[in-house]
Amino acid sequence: MTIWKRDHDIDGMQASFAGSLPGHFGIRILEVGPDFLRAEMPVDDRHVQPYGILHGGASVVLAETLGSIARILTLPEGRRAVGLEVNANHVAAVPKGETVTATCRPLHLGRTTQVWQTEIRRADGRLACVSRLTTAVVEWRG
Repeated sequence: MTIWKRDHDIDGMQASFAGSLPGHFGIRILEVGPDFLRAEMPVDDRHVQPYGILHGGASVVLAETLGSIARILTLPEGRRAVGLEVNANHVAAVPKGETVTATCRPLHLGRTTQVWQTEIRRADGRLACVSRLTTAVVEWRG
């Protein structure tokens, strides 16, 4: 059973990144599972701090990108979710030259709020960052 209520074509999602921050960061959607999204991001000059390791802000961009896509996919037409808060705990450094993999899953899918958790892992599988995105579900008035 899946939690998704909207089309989740990976190529379409990837195309939407063109010209935006996820596209500039090289974020690539790998998989849409029944209750998760998985993506990867290279760690190169665009993503590192002066010490040559993954910048915490780049991790947050990856996590918020996945949570934002996921929240939209779970809602019926006429509803959308807007970000309320994002946080991240950075627990292991990732050196330039690696690629990180991120998996985003819901912690809470309520009528008025959603909470998404993304785990970002290094190439060796070690947890590098865990991030949570809290959103408010609202009616679309576009």
